[in-house]
Amino acid sequence: MTRDDIRRLALMLPEAEEAGHHGIPSFRVGGKIFSTIHIEHPRMMVKLAPEDQHNLSAAHPGVVEPVPGYWGRKGSTFIFFESADEALARLALDLAWPTVVPSRLLRRVEATS
Repeated sequence: MTRDDIRRLALMLPEAEEAGHHGIPSFRVGGKIFSTIHIEHPRMMVKLAPEDQHNLSAAHPGVVEPVPGYWGRKGSTFIFFESADEALARLALDLAWPTVVPSRLLRRVEATS
């Protein structure tokens, strides 16, 4: 996976937008960040529910790791995308998106699924 692959997958999610965040690309919905792409290191960050963070990091050691410290305890999770396949990256983004999506959009998306 590459940064462009991650960008493509993130922007496929409903109402996702790209914006800068402290000099790195971030992906947001309703103004809230669900993912970022690091520029200097081949990793992305996704905001996951604690259970999803635990399950993905246990299933993919060395590829999926909680961010150290406070942000990691709040669900921020690194995905080392050069070692991930598209299915894992898509799953991580699909799990991250609902953690920040406005409830009106979530209801609309769930109604069409």
